[in-house]
Amino acid sequence: MHWRQMVAVALCVLLNALDGFDVLAISFAAPGIAAEWQVDRAALGVVLSMELFGMAAGSVLLGRVADRIGRRPVILACLAIMAAGMALAPLVGGIVTLSLVRLVTGLGIGGMLATTNAMVAEQANARSRSLAVTIMAAGYPLGAIVGGTIASALLAGGGWRDVFVFGAIVSAAFLPLAWWLLPETIGYLVERQPRDALARVNALLAQRGEPVLATLPDPAAAQARGGWRALFGPGLAGTTLLLTLAYLAHIMTFYFTLKWIPKIVVDLGHPAAVAGGVLVWANVGGLTGAVLLGLLSKRWPVRPLVLAALVGAVASVIVFGRAAGDLGTLKQAAALVGVFTNAAVVGLYALVADSFPVAARGSGTGFVIGVGRAGAALGPIVAGLLFAAGGDLALVADCMAGGSAIAALALLALPRRRAA
Repeated sequence: MHWRQMVAVALCVLLNALDGFDVLAISFAAPGIAAEWQVDRAALGVVLSMELFGMAAGSVLLGRVADRIGRRPVILACLAIMAAGMALAPLVGGIVTLSLVRLVTGLGIGGMLATTNAMVAEQANARSRSLAVTIMAAGYPLGAIVGGTIASALLAGGGWRDVFVFGAIVSAAFLPLAWWLLPETIGYLVERQPRDALARVNALLAQRGEPVLATLPDPAAAQARGGWRALFGPGLAGTTLLLTLAYLAHIMTFYFTLKWIPKIVVDLGHPAAVAGGVLVWANVGGLTGAVLLGLLSKRWPVRPLVLAALVGAVASVIVFGRAAGDLGTLKQAAALVGVFTNAAVVGLYALVADSFPVAARGSGTGFVIGVGRAGAALGPIVAGLLFAAGGDLALVADCMAGGSAIAALALLALPRRRAA
């Protein structure tokens, strides 16, 4: 890979890290919000899920837009939406308004997730594609670790609004970097062939020191394979449905832990700043799991690695539900959950990127992530209702671990032959 490709992949890692912080900003702020506005657990579960609903819509709609107008403009637009949403959150005066702001912020986050996945898959070469996608996905827990450490310091020295102010500043700072360092992908330009496509492709090839092209292939056949219709056509329908089910089920388990850890730790008698530290440990485990799966994917196929991670996720979430002891035990249990749940998430991203052709990659990724996030938004809500109904941590954890078990069954049924 040329260094320009590596820079583009590295920037997408940082953009995914920004996504990781922006999604979890509400989790870090949740104890302060609940205390200031006297919000009960059931209502808090709804607030914690609002950006997940936005992410679902953003992934489906903006993933499709990325297939039509390009990866680069959609990423820039998503950054602008995220910066605006984070800036508005500290200004709201009630739970309803905050929920609406988080819903809009989720549009940008969801579109960013779908589009950076396609961007990295097309910037990387074929040999390193799975590794590049898993490294990109590892940016999510990295952002939660770095941002969570900063958020814990902000909570200790200020209030929950400071978390969103910090996120707004960082999101805005990435706009000029993405404008400057993130080119459109050659794969998109060849498939869609917008105006001056040949000149743009040759300019990118020349920058990488590769031979230029005399002409581009006929775009009609390539474009016919793209779009949502292709996702449910012969050869892709089963893959689309099973990957969507696997992602939807597992992400429910994933977001149960990430969204509820701070509130659970506070309810066990620890201060909010300490609760943020436990969530940071969960993401340290998540980063470790993502890196391990990425390295192992160079030697073994991704699917059996993801299946092993899903089995570990079921076991670790059940263990976490019974780790209500001292703070050290909670941190260790949270880190173990992070290792397995995030390893499975990044592995699913790699499977998704590798299962759809270029013309349908944005749509396919957007559909899987979007529909999955729509269902996953129920995860924090269901957990909140179970808690409100009197369920203890062990019972709720046992129920929520079932999502990863369902995902494992879906992957066992996934067609072994990869889409052409």
